[in-house]
Amino acid sequence: MSDWILVVDDDISNLKMASHILSRENIRVSCLKSGEDAVNFLQGNRPDLVLLDIHMPGMNGFETIATIRENKETADIPVIFLTADDDSNTETRGLEAGAMDFIKKPFVPEVLLLRVRHTIDLIRLQTNLSQEVEKKTQEVTAQHEKLERISMQIVKTLSGAIDAKDTYTNGHSTRVADYSREIARHAGFTETAQNDIYMMGLLHDVGKIGIPDAIINKPDKLTDEEYAVIKKHPILGAGILKNITEFPKLVTGARWHHERYDGKGYPDGISGEDIPMEARIIAIADAYDAMSSRRSYRDVLPQEKVRGEVEKGIGTQFDPVFAGIMLSMIDEDTDYQMREK
Repeated sequence: MSDWILVVDDDISNLKMASHILSRENIRVSCLKSGEDAVNFLQGNRPDLVLLDIHMPGMNGFETIATIRENKETADIPVIFLTADDDSNTETRGLEAGAMDFIKKPFVPEVLLLRVRHTIDLIRLQTNLSQEVEKKTQEVTAQHEKLERISMQIVKTLSGAIDAKDTYTNGHSTRVADYSREIARHAGFTETAQNDIYMMGLLHDVGKIGIPDAIINKPDKLTDEEYAVIKKHPILGAGILKNITEFPKLVTGARWHHERYDGKGYPDGISGEDIPMEARIIAIADAYDAMSSRRSYRDVLPQEKVRGEVEKGIGTQFDPVFAGIMLSMIDEDTDYQMREK
């Protein structure tokens, strides 16, 4: 069955252009000219994605998406805004309203197709993850080991999709999971607890699914507004993972891996041992990988520089115990193998 896109724009030429571009790719397209028509249409129809113009007479794009989000039957339908505006305030307001992304007008066919495909794939992957976990957990006990293997494959697939969204962090989630499990092993965690924290590490950045590619992959410094959007990914991640009731601890790594030991982190500003232990471990693993990986503006940092930054963050950014374990791991890694290859 082909994907189904609803395009809402008061400009008929834009509707025709979007319909032409998408239809060539065997995508089913419905076109409407007003926000009011879109709200009425969605009462009895469920497209995979809505492309919504911001500036329309009558109900504008912001009012339309607010109405869509207020209705529990349509609240989770993904929306991408269409706009000719080029200012950060419009983007910030749109993201806060619940838009997944923006597409600039006039349309560039390749960009329109890529953003539409990418958004649909990510939403479908998220939905399939929850459905698959729920389905498998209802099976008989004899299927438990098979369930664990399948769940890990799904988590790794989702983890790969998260990393693929960020041009500069290929393999980041897997490395953070590996480092977190190793820290837990050094700390004396049971094998089950080590495996749990590995799963949490794989999905700690799942909230980035909800952050626009243009912000994640911006090569230069983020504006304050863009950084505020980035800082929402822990809450977005927790919202995604809370539905996996068979593994409630998954939320822990996603929501609190950017908290600081001194209380100056986000999103909740908690400190010390009020931060869940697993999140404190993932925080040091995450920071270590950020320093030992390539970025658009620099290469992998020298090992001694990384060690110095970890040491400097003891008791402020990092839990002293787990940062101390990381220092020991660094000292054991004499050939600096613990980094992005």
